[in-house]
Amino acid sequence: MNAEGLVEVVLPGKVEPEGLQVRHGAVPVAGPGQVLVRMEATGISFAEQQMRRGRYFDQPPFPFVPGYDMVGTVLTTGEGVDPGLAGTRVAALLKVGGWSTHVLVDAADVVEVPDGIGAAQAETLVVSGVTAWQMLHRTARVRAGRTVLVLGANGGVGSVLVQLARAAGVKVIGTASARHHEALVAKGVVPVDHRTEDVAARVRELAPGGVDAVFDHVGGRGIVDSWRLLAPGGTLVAYGTASTRDDEGSKQWPVLKLLGRVWLWNALPNGRRAYFFNVWAGRALARNRFRARLRDDLTQVFAAYRRGEVTAQIAAQLPLARAAEALRLAESGTVVGKVVLNP
Repeated sequence: MNAEGLVEVVLPGKVEPEGLQVRHGAVPVAGPGQVLVRMEATGISFAEQQMRRGRYFDQPPFPFVPGYDMVGTVLTTGEGVDPGLAGTRVAALLKVGGWSTHVLVDAADVVEVPDGIGAAQAETLVVSGVTAWQMLHRTARVRAGRTVLVLGANGGVGSVLVQLARAAGVKVIGTASARHHEALVAKGVVPVDHRTEDVAARVRELAPGGVDAVFDHVGGRGIVDSWRLLAPGGTLVAYGTASTRDDEGSKQWPVLKLLGRVWLWNALPNGRRAYFFNVWAGRALARNRFRARLRDDLTQVFAAYRRGEVTAQIAAQLPLARAAEALRLAESGTVVGKVVLNP
């Protein structure tokens, strides 16, 4: 049926990028309810950078195939799946398993990619786009005319978030190093240099009454500043612990500490809210609702891309066999956009 074999990249343990292993095998067969997808583009998210250090909150035990999301074409369908899905380009949010030429996915978990969006472009928008959309429109529910602060406004999620916010008529202050400021200004963002400026002081100058939402992927001690910058009725959305990426010790502790702070702040009677955003929340309890929401939101992101409201920032494209080099590049902090892997 399929002359080509399976090629996948394995993370064997806590290793440097060069320790990744390339494994060859037989192409899997779609079981009941599944589709077999031939990967066209997968990518490197911050999650994989944490996983190779053993720092991602709920990563599987080593060894495993990383790859948080992927885009590809359905090759075959399993029993109980519409055979008409074969030949369709789809996107899937996986958490792990995407760094492979062929991926088995539950048919209910794939989202069709509209015509006119390339595989690599779509790939940059899967995890980043869904995360940004849900934080902005479902968690913080920021309305037009309000002001938000986005930390890491040039990052994978941050760059999509600022564009979605501007498209919704929201004013955006974004932190980034100086070399990214010109690009942020072009997107209608007021940039603040987190390396040379006192971010909290500068944000207070720009928004004396506080901001209506802060989106913080850094975590750590700075989260207290994020909370203090909120206007009455404002919302803090914490969605990562990037500040602890290179730490030793428990990978759960930074998240648990953050959850503890969020719980405490929400107990205070001051009208402000704090959330720890997890794109997987609700999946275990209400799987169908989770899938419907994911499909709706990713479809909205793709539509925003087609309207020109969001750009797909591809930093580089490398073949899967050069995953080590791609991971080094993604971790270097020298690129803007997503490092994409192709088969």
